[in-house]
Amino acid sequence: MTDDTPKGDRIAKVLSRAGIASRRESERLIEAGRVSVNGKTITSPALNVTPADKIVFDGKEVGEPERARLWLYHKPIGLVTTNSDEKGRETVFDKLPPELPRVMTVGRLDINSEGLLLLTNDGGIKRKLELPSTGWLRKYRVRVKGAPKDQDFAALRKGTEVDGEKFQPMDITLDRQQGANAWLTVGLREGKNREIRRSMSDIGLHVNRLIRVSYGPFRLNELAAGAVEEVKPKVMRDQLGMELPTGHAEAKPKPTRAKFRKKPKQSSAARGPKR
Repeated sequence: MTDDTPKGDRIAKVLSRAGIASRRESERLIEAGRVSVNGKTITSPALNVTPADKIVFDGKEVGEPERARLWLYHKPIGLVTTNSDEKGRETVFDKLPPELPRVMTVGRLDINSEGLLLLTNDGGIKRKLELPSTGWLRKYRVRVKGAPKDQDFAALRKGTEVDGEKFQPMDITLDRQQGANAWLTVGLREGKNREIRRSMSDIGLHVNRLIRVSYGPFRLNELAAGAVEEVKPKVMRDQLGMELPTGHAEAKPKPTRAKFRKKPKQSSAARGPKR
């Protein structure tokens, strides 16, 4: 019986692991004719490739995928979270340090929002972090115009619907009043498009500053605006179940077979006389 299963991995998976784009986006890049394999442009993602195949994206050869990595980035206001912008606005990728490899963002922050944005070179990590089923809490410091009372947020804490779109219950703490504004801490487990701004507007409050301070276990802390900090492999192991890279001080060594030697038989003289 012969095995007709194609060898290797799907081309979109390989591109994703190499940090080119997510699997879905990689499929679109392939359909747009921007990828070639062994000198031939392909337009269908229904192809398996092996390390022996030469893959080229936009004229540059796709190298061996490096280990999965994750970074914390403090996104400033005024940048869009896309690879390119039809209006010519600056993107987060225009401002990242040049020594960073090709990365993807985990989710988005709109142009007027700031704070923690996760970056990764691995499509699998991106999907894992974005899945609603993970239910990781995203926390925001939110400044609204006005002097709201705690009871004003009752509807948002139960879950609400804005313009026909349902939002899950929010965790909202009214922290303090500061002049004409109030500061809140808001927690979400979904993070839909402009969810906080739209929800606050629905109860008559205007958001004039929004800072994401954490995404699950990952925190902004004192990271300066525009700065990037890599997440340590040990943290990725503890939080994401990732294996430590080879050579890491705490990486488990590969198991080796123990060699047993037979003990030579002792002579009767060496054993001593029987008793």
